[in-house]
Amino acid sequence: MDLNDFLGPDPIVIDLKAENRWEAIDELIDQLVVHHKIKAEHRDAIGESVRKRETSMSTGIGMGIGIPHAATDLVAEVVGAIGRSRKGVQFDALDGKPVKLVMLFLVPQGQYQKHLHTLANLAKLLNKHDFRDGL
Repeated sequence: MDLNDFLGPDPIVIDLKAENRWEAIDELIDQLVVHHKIKAEHRDAIGESVRKRETSMSTGIGMGIGIPHAATDLVAEVVGAIGRSRKGVQFDALDGKPVKLVMLFLVPQGQYQKHLHTLANLAKLLNKHDFRDGL
């Protein structure tokens, strides 16, 4: 899996202005709307799905990485966006450190294998130091 598999040929990568995980998630969802990856009228419902998932357990996995995600019937395929923060975002990460790289993704509801496969492949990719530094 490479970045194109996750984000397509026109990746959405932004410099985050967020101070916390909720603001970071909102910024990335807004970018999905701007880039027509999700419909504007679905923005709030998708945001709620991601927040619900994130509330159950932080997706701040350590090493400065957060992977907020959700399954929703409002997308037909996997979509995502990446945010970078130079100062770090408070994300309630497992290691207690600020998150500098946030990768948000959405998968179609009911596609559990795709959801797990995407999450596992992203985790493998993000575990590579050279990949993280290249973003």
